[in-house]
Amino acid sequence: MRLCKRYPKRPFGLTQVSIDGHQVAVSEAVVLDKAFCRLLHFERATPYRHPVVLLVAPLSGHHATLLRETVRAMLPDFDVYLTDWRDARQVPLAEGAFHLDEYVDYVREFIGYLGPDIYIVSVCQSTVPVLAAVSLMASHGEPTPKSLTLIGGPVDVRRDPTVVNTLAFNKSLDWFERQMIDTVPSMYPGAGRRVCPGFLQHLAFIAMNPDRHLKSHLNYYFDLAAGKTESASMHQCFYDDFNAVLDMDAEYYLESVRVVFQECRLARGIWRVPGEHVRPGDIRSSALITVEGEHDDICGRGQTRAAHDLCTGIDDSRKHHLTARGCGHYGIFSGARWRTRIYPRIRALIYGYAA
Repeated sequence: MRLCKRYPKRPFGLTQVSIDGHQVAVSEAVVLDKAFCRLLHFERATPYRHPVVLLVAPLSGHHATLLRETVRAMLPDFDVYLTDWRDARQVPLAEGAFHLDEYVDYVREFIGYLGPDIYIVSVCQSTVPVLAAVSLMASHGEPTPKSLTLIGGPVDVRRDPTVVNTLAFNKSLDWFERQMIDTVPSMYPGAGRRVCPGFLQHLAFIAMNPDRHLKSHLNYYFDLAAGKTESASMHQCFYDDFNAVLDMDAEYYLESVRVVFQECRLARGIWRVPGEHVRPGDIRSSALITVEGEHDDICGRGQTRAAHDLCTGIDDSRKHHLTARGCGHYGIFSGARWRTRIYPRIRALIYGYAA
């Protein structure tokens, strides 16, 4: 039944957090409301003034709730803001198309709203537009975030190409438009909008590792039968989010395929947004932290670390890299290894620059 049902976007459900041994209430507030994204603030009822983190979720077919465990880990230590991308089928056609350049503009606007004394953490797809946004800010002489953390992102997909990268290399953009783009039907607010349907992305995610997902589902039922309720519950929560998908605007999707996966414009130093040259080498005052999973089959080894070669203006002493042993793609921002190995390292580095 779980394999066949429809999965709606679940609430974050983060209503309290333990800070210094005390339970503190948490509430969600929308602080900026854009056509294609909401900026959420997880407000904690505490007088503590912790460093502000802007967590930029990927826009690649899943809702931002896929980062629930990422947020949960950070709440005791940081004042967390999160980009909550809208399902394009819910955005009226009158709002116009959404482009990759606009994603970059959104990130710049969110940073401007929060101020320069923030720490950015970006996951997967978001690493590329986030690096572009901070690069443009640096080129304009604007204050940049104190640190920039890139987790499992396709900064340079020419390094250790994965199945995802090979598909993008070997197919034309016309192929992607024919195979991956459809029109939102009349029963949704976004009727008439051209989108990449979330269910197609979901099928692609499953098809990359069918054996792994099947094994995971079998283990779920074995755990239920054995009375291992905690393990079964963790599986159910993850897949409830993993199976809840959103549609992406067609222009944004196709531009992402071309700019990031086919032409590698950021890595090759030829990306313009829109018309302005993206120069990561102009970033000087931000620290750079990159994280990769040893067994990541979506973003290969070295693809995220490539940011170190692009950000030539950052002193080597302010560049940090972590390869998470035994981790696949999703394990670098959720699950036990995220909680016990990866997050503590990121937290320590950020606090080192907050001193």
